[in-house]
Amino acid sequence: MKIILPEAVKKIINVLQSAGYEAWAVGGCVRDSILHREPDDWDITTSARPEQVKVLFHRTVDTGIQHGTVTVLMDRVGYEVTTYRIDGEYEDSRHPKEVTFTASLQEDLRRRDFTINAMAYNEEAGLVDIFGGIEDISKKVIRCVGDAKERFTEDALRMMRAVRFSAQLGYDIEEATRLAICELSQTLEKISAERIRTELLKLLVSPHPEMLRICRETGMTAVFLPEFDQMAQTVQNNPHHCYDVAEHTIQALIHSAPEKTLRLALLFHDMGKAKTRTTDQDGVDHFHGHSEVSAELARTILRRLKFDNETIDRVVRLVRAHDVKIEPGERNMRFALNRLGPDLFPELFLVKEADLAAQSDYQREEKQEHLRKMQEDYEAVIASGACLTLKGLAVNGKDLIGIGMQAGRGLGDILQKLLEEVLEEPQRNTKEFLLEEARRIQVKGSF
Repeated sequence: MKIILPEAVKKIINVLQSAGYEAWAVGGCVRDSILHREPDDWDITTSARPEQVKVLFHRTVDTGIQHGTVTVLMDRVGYEVTTYRIDGEYEDSRHPKEVTFTASLQEDLRRRDFTINAMAYNEEAGLVDIFGGIEDISKKVIRCVGDAKERFTEDALRMMRAVRFSAQLGYDIEEATRLAICELSQTLEKISAERIRTELLKLLVSPHPEMLRICRETGMTAVFLPEFDQMAQTVQNNPHHCYDVAEHTIQALIHSAPEKTLRLALLFHDMGKAKTRTTDQDGVDHFHGHSEVSAELARTILRRLKFDNETIDRVVRLVRAHDVKIEPGERNMRFALNRLGPDLFPELFLVKEADLAAQSDYQREEKQEHLRKMQEDYEAVIASGACLTLKGLAVNGKDLIGIGMQAGRGLGDILQKLLEEVLEEPQRNTKEFLLEEARRIQVKGSF
């Protein structure tokens, strides 16, 4: 098997080999190359010690030298070069207490997580596949190297990585690997929120976000997202639905594009239903106010998982707005755009489309037509260039002060009244009309 190595990787390997050391491309870059996928980065493993690597290359960075890793810079791109090593005892389900350098490639590959990530390659010797990575690729399975319980005890995050690789590649998780996850899922408590966030996000934006089911079935969501387990226990005896809340959410994820904010919004959009469910005398379930509860849950959980403020703000806004009903007509759309924010609507429509696709067939055609009309009204309003916010008004506070009005909160109230006039009748957005209207409002004594 031949893998095309980037010129910089070839050069690093050749320099190390010329100095009498072994060197290989290793791990995910080898896996992705075999799968004809573009690797995100290229890692190199070598028999050379870190100090020996540093002598051979002009520009290096000590990125993890205590664990044998030196980053070699080539044309401003960094390539991690790591010495063959054996990990010592793990005390925190993440870090080895110590590492021991070794001269054996096989020992280095033995410590890696999954067989598909435990292959090495160089142009001189070709592919080294000691643990059956190629066979598992052909079978489309995720399997731990050696004993699964040992691998997950070393680093509990590997359990989420197993599901994430399954979601990215469309592979099954081998039975012994899955059973070990079930047994050790509680050890995820030792993993930082940041690392869990990274794996969860990669799973969500993968081609198979439905693999989130495996996280629940193996007990992992009980640790990092217990709210999802509550959703799975929340039935929806309602003609508009045919799934429990968790499965409805998964179906919505499946019917959406793999974009971060969109899929996060869909993950949370109905989470509040577990807290708002009521059942009427006919046995029909209702979830009044679930959008607001879902939005606040989204805010709490995204903060818990250490997401950035911009992402949190946008997801919360989408969740809060996802069930908003906007009656047909450009007037109604203008007021909705003002209330919710014009920037929100392109993604909001995608959330609504995925939400609808995950519901029952009850009134489906009517709902689709309503959504289509909303999108039509939105496009018409945007194309018209109508004023939708205070920023778009033909007058501002300075203009009102210029005609003798006093600065203060009352000025803002008048501007808000003027904006409502313009949302009602866009042609009123002229300086002449609005200044006259401002005088009328003031004389009327409302402010």
